[in-house]
Amino acid sequence: MNRQVRKQQGFTLIELMIVVAIVGILAAIALPAYQTYTKKAKMTEVAAATGGMKTAAEVCFQLNATNYATVCTAANELADQTQPNISIKYTAGNAPKITALTTAALGPVPSGVSYVLTGTVASSGQVTWAKSCTGEAASYCP
Repeated sequence: MNRQVRKQQGFTLIELMIVVAIVGILAAIALPAYQTYTKKAKMTEVAAATGGMKTAAEVCFQLNATNYATVCTAANELADQTQPNISIKYTAGNAPKITALTTAALGPVPSGVSYVLTGTVASSGQVTWAKSCTGEAASYCP
């Protein structure tokens, strides 16, 4: 009885091909999800850039509840602001607007995408903001 014992030396070609196919499928699913995540993160950065102007506008509306449309104009804290790759503008009136526009590409977010806050002011001076995004950013607006 002479038995030869065969040692297994590694993986077969078919096993390696199956592993490569599984990794390829997982990458095909994960990459679009990651790209959407990074776009949302950059648009959140654009939205956060409006925070200072939004607070200044709310304070102005609270202090001037009866005549905010004429007092709360694009002056002082509500003057146009520029941050790296983001331009922020305030538009006065009965429906005040704060617009943040990307002036250059922010990673995966292209130039020219805007984040707009439109305010509705109650008689007490309380402001309710509605947000919207234009262009490609509409699908990943924070």
